[in-house]
Amino acid sequence: MADDGSKQSTNVWPLPKFYFQVKWDKNEMSFQEVSGLDIQSEEIKYRHGNSPQFSVIKMPGMKKFGNITMKKGVFKGDNKFWDWLNQIKLNTIKRVPVTISLLDEAGKPTMVWTLTNAWPTKISSTDLKSEGNEVAIESIEIVHEGLTIENK
Repeated sequence: MADDGSKQSTNVWPLPKFYFQVKWDKNEMSFQEVSGLDIQSEEIKYRHGNSPQFSVIKMPGMKKFGNITMKKGVFKGDNKFWDWLNQIKLNTIKRVPVTISLLDEAGKPTMVWTLTNAWPTKISSTDLKSEGNEVAIESIEIVHEGLTIENK
């Protein structure tokens, strides 16, 4: 009798990346692609003058977070990106938490990225081609002040 895989551990295979959800504040939005979920610790190079080593010491510095880019299809009457960007007024903007969750087969979050104080910095509309056969895609680039990652 063939093995049907029911006794297989859930830790054998990595998670697929195509099943995810994005929440802006309390609203859920559908996206085709999310990229830029990265954190970097800047390095500080230091060498004191009487060091017997002829090399520098490297220490961790401030954390740096990349901008997040999200892409989605263009729908008639959907102006959420533009409405959020139009709220920018002389150094003020509505900053919202953004939660990006990688989901398992049951639709439950397994890995969660939470952005703190996110706001839009750039919106790119779709390109237009008279001979094209693709869906119209728009993208938004958002900046944030912190990224936490939780793997459940």
